[in-house]
Amino acid sequence: MDNSIPKFVYDKMMSTDYYSQWLGIESVEHRAGYCKIKMLVRKEMLNGFNIVHGGITFGLADSCLAFAANSYNVLSLTLDGFITYPNSGKEGDTLIAEAIEKSSNRKTAVYDVTVSNQDGLAIGLYRATIYKTKKEVLS
Repeated sequence: MDNSIPKFVYDKMMSTDYYSQWLGIESVEHRAGYCKIKMLVRKEMLNGFNIVHGGITFGLADSCLAFAANSYNVLSLTLDGFITYPNSGKEGDTLIAEAIEKSSNRKTAVYDVTVSNQDGLAIGLYRATIYKTKKEVLS
């Protein structure tokens, strides 16, 4: 596989992914079956306890999953995903999400995504299963 394809897929997806744009996601690294992105936690991302809302952490993890799962240029959709929040984040934190393909077959794949803060403290641990369609992302 051409090593530039995962970044091309990321760029194409980000061009119309308005939620990921709103999060302020920045590209860090892209490979086939792998993605690393980051974002800065802003005040409007906090919940009533002044910590990062779980939906923000989930959204970052899910975006990272999407970029990794589609990195082969095969349109892939999430079948299921669950997250654990071992620690909380706060305003001003830089959250880094890293998605790694754990297993894959012709139709599905399983990914683990770790969301950590700038100090390496795990904020979210996300596992998801994706379904591979017969369509391409870049067409």
